[in-house]
Amino acid sequence: MTHKIAILGASGYTGAELVRLIATHPGLEIAALAADRRAGMAMGAVFPHLRHLDLPQLAPIREVDFSGIDLCFCALPHGTSQAVIRDLPQHLRIVDLSADFRLRDPADYKQWYGRDHVAPECQAQAVYGLTEFYRTEIRHARLVAGTGCNAAAGLYGVRPLVAAGLIDVDDIVLDLKCAVSGAGRGLKEPLLHAELSEGFHAYATGGTHRHLGEFDQELRAVAGRPVRVRFTPHLVPANRGILASAYVKGDPGAIHAALEAAYANEPFIVTLPFGETPSTRHVRGSNFCHLGVAGDRIGGCATVIAALDNLTKGSSGQAVQNANLMLGAEETAGLMLAPCFP
Repeated sequence: MTHKIAILGASGYTGAELVRLIATHPGLEIAALAADRRAGMAMGAVFPHLRHLDLPQLAPIREVDFSGIDLCFCALPHGTSQAVIRDLPQHLRIVDLSADFRLRDPADYKQWYGRDHVAPECQAQAVYGLTEFYRTEIRHARLVAGTGCNAAAGLYGVRPLVAAGLIDVDDIVLDLKCAVSGAGRGLKEPLLHAELSEGFHAYATGGTHRHLGEFDQELRAVAGRPVRVRFTPHLVPANRGILASAYVKGDPGAIHAALEAAYANEPFIVTLPFGETPSTRHVRGSNFCHLGVAGDRIGGCATVIAALDNLTKGSSGQAVQNANLMLGAEETAGLMLAPCFP
């Protein structure tokens, strides 16, 4: 069975990544593409790497006919999705890739994003889109909130360990290296080649990064009490990828065994042999996440490292994986692309 889908915000990186993945999906058909600033343009003119595809012309969101659409991907900027989704027809299933519905408590949203939520009734219905842990809820959801890419990378490494009580939850340090596409496609001076290349730097230091709201929410849920990780992201001069290193206190062998068991039946999470560490180059362009565990010269300490592509497993690939569940399709449909190497 073929399901018709719409993509709102198709002119951004995550929108283009959705199109790339759905182009070879056996059960999804792109019926509408919307991008207000690029309305009237062909998708191939905005993204020449997609010009070989027969795609609808980009249209304003207000002109999209949703009557025949089964599911809508919203790849709109943060703060924009909530007002748009609030007014979408009730028959639509929705996967949102923005931050607007990730935090269940409206007070948490206001704390981290500095504004009141304009669609709290929708926020109350949203299911957090970390597929491997919310699979049942996602199948039955009308609205799924895609995770932050940094949050996904960190949570894949530490969430099962917190749930199993294998690490000291009061001493978790997360060090993330993030590629520049995670900052979006908009023109920003610090992201110019001359400003970014030949170096990398920390940003959102001191516990100010908004994805910390997701870590707080998800780790508190499995620990049964507040868990506050120390988290510093770094921007690296690469197009795609996140490498998340978690420094934890616990038995390295038990930690590795727990991750192997937690993800043994997961199609997209690969736990490497003990001592082997992952690389973003080995997951580039794919929906896979590689996990590695290494011991430390200090006894009772371990490093857990996760590598994923921020645009795929961290965003658009995760969105398609969730859409597959929502539409009753094979979860892996359209997503078994091998990573692009070298």
